[in-house]
Amino acid sequence: MSGKTILIWFRNDLRMHDNEVLIEAVNRAGKILPVYCFDPRYFTETSYGTKRSGYFRTKFLLESVESLREAFRERGGNLIIRIGKPEDVLPELCKQYGISEVYHHREVASEETEISAHVEDALWKMKINLKHFIGHTMFHKQDLPFPIKSIPNDFLVFKKKIERESIVRQGYESPDKLEMPLDVDWGPLPLMEEFGITPAKDIESDLLYTGGEKKALEIMNQLVEMPFSDFGILNPNKCNSAVLSPWLSLGCLSPRLVYWKVKEKLPPKSDLSIKIIIELQWRDFNRFMLKKHGPVLEMSSKKLKPAEKLKFINWKEGHTGELFVDACMQQLNATGFINNICKSFVSAYLIKKLKVQWLAGSAYFEEKAIDFSPAIDWGNWAIACDVIAYEKFANPAKEEVMEDQHIKNRLIYLEQHNKSA
Repeated sequence: MSGKTILIWFRNDLRMHDNEVLIEAVNRAGKILPVYCFDPRYFTETSYGTKRSGYFRTKFLLESVESLREAFRERGGNLIIRIGKPEDVLPELCKQYGISEVYHHREVASEETEISAHVEDALWKMKINLKHFIGHTMFHKQDLPFPIKSIPNDFLVFKKKIERESIVRQGYESPDKLEMPLDVDWGPLPLMEEFGITPAKDIESDLLYTGGEKKALEIMNQLVEMPFSDFGILNPNKCNSAVLSPWLSLGCLSPRLVYWKVKEKLPPKSDLSIKIIIELQWRDFNRFMLKKHGPVLEMSSKKLKPAEKLKFINWKEGHTGELFVDACMQQLNATGFINNICKSFVSAYLIKKLKVQWLAGSAYFEEKAIDFSPAIDWGNWAIACDVIAYEKFANPAKEEVMEDQHIKNRLIYLEQHNKSA
């Protein structure tokens, strides 16, 4: 261990457990300086009139950052919190605290990688290295049976190959105690109003998710250690196999930890075990697809035509007249979460039935869905754009679609209201 200080730039890796960046920094430096930047670019408005981060997503993010700060405090440290562009904030902190090197987890979406490049350029002028790590997937890319450029575009082919030929690495332990510089201006946790965000209307407060590593570990342990029926009673808003996706999206929870917990605690051929593992495989697949195809999967936004605008508004508000679509969208608007099958159905409906461009729907999910991440979102819309997709998801009575009891309740209410109208 040297006497240097390494700055850790946290992004979508808001956890202490299984965090290679944190472990490597602790092992290689005398002191570490963890930092989180609230980048104002992620709180702007899109050309579709949506916010890039709405009430639910911002609430969940603030809770997750606060949870990370508390975890550092429990270990004798803290977390610097700033509002600003990382390429401006990080070089200034490097000057202020004599930083030798900056560590962070590499992202795959174009905007995130572009921001990393801006940071790297700014640090390079100061002769400070930005070191990249890989830590968002269940499978490490070095353990895949093919290079990224040769990954099959068919998920089932990908799934069979990795199950036969790849391994999931064991995760890293959380550090016990940390050394940090003295006399640091740690900064306050921002208020939501500082981002121009006000509470959403018609919120179902008792169904909201709480962000942060601590809550993520609690839910994961309950999920794998108690009967699923009991878990549903204890967590009525989280009784589906995609329950962990919000925490996975912000990196409050490691996919490797989830994998090994499932292997340890659940029967290998149980429905829940299979569903959770497939969710993790899909996450990896979508991320690797974005890495493989890059900007080809990303498109610049286009203005909606007048005919599209009204359809888009009705879709957003859950007033399409298609009861299952309306139930899903009203649930999303009230809680910030619907499962992936519901997302695929409402996405396919927007494209195939309403003929509205998918980028508008993607922008709305970015505002509302607490489990939004670029790779997963674009993977969802790629499926929805498929000719087969709408037929595949057109039967909302399927068990996997209807495993969310609150969607069922909304559907029943809308059916009764429709009959009495």
